[in-house]
Amino acid sequence: MRKNLVCLTIVCLTLAVVFRLPAQAWAANMIADGTFDNGSDAFWATGGVTLSREKGRLCADVEAGGQPWDRLMGVNDLQFTASTAYHLTMKLEAREEHLFPVLVQRNAEPWTAQAALEAATKNGKNEFSAVFTATEAEPAQILFQLGGADAPWRFCLDEIAASEAEPEAVAAAAATAAASAVSKPAPHTLPALVNQTGYFVDGPKRATIISDSAEPLAFQLQDASGAVVGEGMTAPGGFDQTVGSETQIADFSAFTRVGEGYRLVVGGKTSYPFSVGHDVYGKLRIDALSWFYPQRSGIEIDGDIAGDAYARPAGHVQQGANLGDVNVSCLTGKEAAKLYGRDWTCDYTLDVTGGWYDAGDEGKYVVNGGIAVAQLLGTFERGFLYGKGASPVISDSLSRIPENGNGIPDILDEARWELEFLLKMMVPDGQPLAGMVHHKVHDSRWTGVPMLPHLDPEERVLHRPSTAATLNLAAAAAQGARVFSSYDATFSQRLLAAAEKAWLAAAANPVLFAPESDGLQGGGDYHDTDITDETYWAAAELYITTGQSKYLTTLKGSSYWAGPVFPSIGAFDWRSVAGLARLDLALFGDRLPEDDKAMIRASVVWAARNFIGLQKKEPFGHIYRPANNRYDWGSNHMILQNMIVVSAGYDLTGEKVFLDSVRESMDYIFGRNAMNLSYVTGYGSAFSKNQHSRWYAHQVDDSLPNPPVGTLAGGPNSTLVDAVAQARLQGCLPQMCYIDDIMAWGTNEMTINWNAPLVYITSFLADAR
Repeated sequence: MRKNLVCLTIVCLTLAVVFRLPAQAWAANMIADGTFDNGSDAFWATGGVTLSREKGRLCADVEAGGQPWDRLMGVNDLQFTASTAYHLTMKLEAREEHLFPVLVQRNAEPWTAQAALEAATKNGKNEFSAVFTATEAEPAQILFQLGGADAPWRFCLDEIAASEAEPEAVAAAAATAAASAVSKPAPHTLPALVNQTGYFVDGPKRATIISDSAEPLAFQLQDASGAVVGEGMTAPGGFDQTVGSETQIADFSAFTRVGEGYRLVVGGKTSYPFSVGHDVYGKLRIDALSWFYPQRSGIEIDGDIAGDAYARPAGHVQQGANLGDVNVSCLTGKEAAKLYGRDWTCDYTLDVTGGWYDAGDEGKYVVNGGIAVAQLLGTFERGFLYGKGASPVISDSLSRIPENGNGIPDILDEARWELEFLLKMMVPDGQPLAGMVHHKVHDSRWTGVPMLPHLDPEERVLHRPSTAATLNLAAAAAQGARVFSSYDATFSQRLLAAAEKAWLAAAANPVLFAPESDGLQGGGDYHDTDITDETYWAAAELYITTGQSKYLTTLKGSSYWAGPVFPSIGAFDWRSVAGLARLDLALFGDRLPEDDKAMIRASVVWAARNFIGLQKKEPFGHIYRPANNRYDWGSNHMILQNMIVVSAGYDLTGEKVFLDSVRESMDYIFGRNAMNLSYVTGYGSAFSKNQHSRWYAHQVDDSLPNPPVGTLAGGPNSTLVDAVAQARLQGCLPQMCYIDDIMAWGTNEMTINWNAPLVYITSFLADAR
């Protein structure tokens, strides 16, 4: 049964009048057992609200915090008649005063609102009465939005009734409406949504206010002591369908005083604090990169380096019940036949220890690892070439890893941990499909939460090679070969040999796709039926590294050579890597003929300018507008990927408009969003801290830690794929399809290929000052 809608009161406003009348008893009450005498009522509640039936009343214990729509209770399947007036009454009892929205709306998608009312409690008993006119005949719900209180609170409900309104009630409602029309109430306004981490002194400084006001709003900028240091008027930002509301923009870019603890005050409501400074993301560059160390497989995680809470034994090294990755066989039997057909077998085993755990499970996937390690390598390469020799990204003491001081930049040490694993996933010589690369390795069955890697008892299995994985290795290894050439010539040569071998194997063998149904067996599927973009990417990296004409010929023969690679909606990702290839050709492709180089670079600058044009239409300032306004899985990382395109525009032209665009788009990630939440653990006043993980599982086991600082949460996802989201986010508006819950893996996952672009962008912003 679909129960709840995460919805702003201002979204659901319909003409409805609240007034006080003596409670009436009607024979045609549509709410079953509204007196709560028979134990047959159908009221439900979401997390944060606990219902109990006591002495003929329904009582709700409400947790503190959240927004109003974070704590819900309601009743479904009410059948109204369109254009008919209804009278809603109830008795409320509490110990303190509270105001809360009561919505009447369809109880199925698209959750059409019919009325938005407001109920009140006081110390003692109170009666509520309202008349509204139904607008449709679809099954409806009455929804109470109870969140946002500073402290836990409780109220009891009795004698709730919804029936056709008697003429006297309709007349009284009309009279009350006429009397109140002379004084228009103040518009409903939420606190200003700001970048809780901070703003650059010389950059844009804007905040978004979700408000039903049609007129500009006055705002004040206060310092940490509460003194007013600036003021102004907002500008209308327009109606945003992703939040279902009108918006206002407060622009205080002219303010340039460095400091901490600033707040915006709009409509009597105060924002979270933020800073103004010169170095906003320098520390996050370190934390986001250091995040990868405790994601490592096959190595003991040292508490002196990662923090005591994150120390653990090496995972999957064939010790005790932990079967491990030392001697892994291929998936065989009925499962393999079902997935791949009976024509594929494997009679060898591989040592595939090392690498990064992909996300919050113990799986390791080549296509995800490929783009993640490539973006770390790209972070180094970009910092080395465009950081004017001063970027800390070339430092041997940048992150918290065991390899500090070994003479190799830390970011390359971290990348090498994954590259070594990718090389191990190649099919050995003398075997069928030699030179191809296994798509993934993971458990034969899903484990529960929590589950530390060294305790995982499940058998590990290799899955059949795929052409996409093979080309991923070719691309990442070719890039690694040129980056490592100045630091470890032997390793560089190994990488280039593997890249060329994989390139030839991909061409010599039939195209092999990873099956879509694979994700049911202990790991994600990473299904991809188009390898033209992987071919383009591998050819690009091999050409940049070697300059060999055969790779340039392949590039020019690709539809991506002069075609579009940066979607105006969504972003490039592990499945669609042509955009990444174009960026690397533009930034690092000095071997290209001059005309080709100019064409490639112009295409990137054009795409960056196009993104800026789209960004200017976004009330929340971010570079993202998905198809049909439905947010994608991993929407936060898609925003970052689009920011990387714009950052390349800055690197190629030096025009500050590109830098300012990236800076402003970052605001969304750190709190300038409808959730009023920073999506990076440890940054901001309110931040995600329960990302889906089997070892950062404090929410379900308080002996385990929350994710480390610098962990990016996936973000809003309009497709509700997990049970938590399906139960608590039904009907959510796109920007609010998020919940910080460890089991909400569809919205709150963490992954290597999401933190990698965070490393890239924070490094870019820390350098470009």
